[in-house]
Amino acid sequence: MEILAAVRQLYMPIQPTVKQTADHVTYYEFLPDPSLQDFIYCYWELKTTRALQEPFNYRVVADGCIDIFFELNDPGENFVMGFCKKYTEFPLNNSFHYVGVRFLPTMFPQLFKVNAAEISNRFEHLSAVVPAASRFIAGTFGPGQTPAQVKALFDGYFTAHLSNITLDADNRLYEALAIILKHFGVLNVETDLDTGISSRQLRRLFGFYIGDNAKTFSKVVRFQNILRAKPSSQSLRKNKLFFDAGYYDQAHFIKEFRNFYGVTPGKAFGR
Repeated sequence: MEILAAVRQLYMPIQPTVKQTADHVTYYEFLPDPSLQDFIYCYWELKTTRALQEPFNYRVVADGCIDIFFELNDPGENFVMGFCKKYTEFPLNNSFHYVGVRFLPTMFPQLFKVNAAEISNRFEHLSAVVPAASRFIAGTFGPGQTPAQVKALFDGYFTAHLSNITLDADNRLYEALAIILKHFGVLNVETDLDTGISSRQLRRLFGFYIGDNAKTFSKVVRFQNILRAKPSSQSLRKNKLFFDAGYYDQAHFIKEFRNFYGVTPGKAFGR
């Protein structure tokens, strides 16, 4: 569906934090089959290349997406991470091999008819949310599988799943999403999302398909676009990027950035 494809064309969420943490931890994203790319942003792998000296604290920044994830050595324990309006930290062991699926905004509820608001700001056992997907993971994955094998298994599962469901693409919701994404999250939600739908209906649709309201989603989009721009600490001060990005002042910018990332912009972009 063309309207669903627009989300991928307009939004490229990133998770930058592993690059700035421990040696011997790798994070790798790989694409699903082209027929699935309107729904799934990427598959990903987070693993140690050798045992670490101490446990690893993995920070996930706010990205507007919903993820499925599990430890490849223990696939029976699988989880879904909902939309989060702040960063999340996962304390991991000193040796691990996680894999996951990152769904583009709205797509996990599209595929599984799950109310995104019910899993927002936390992670849940997948068995309590989508039992069939949980069983598939538990019975299919195991230690030592490569990204190519993970991709092939997930591609087969999601392709078959898509053939058995009907998508519910409300044009008004996707028009509102497109406006937010084209403006990089810098807009007045009250006046700029005029897509022929009442504010009450828009709240309901965003709650079900995104997991939060349009204003919160816009803030995450704005934050993600700053991450993608990769400004240096110097350019942040010199060019007053926070004004360009729609923040009232530097203090507001730093506070919101830290809420989404877990550290200040200066630390995140320090050279």
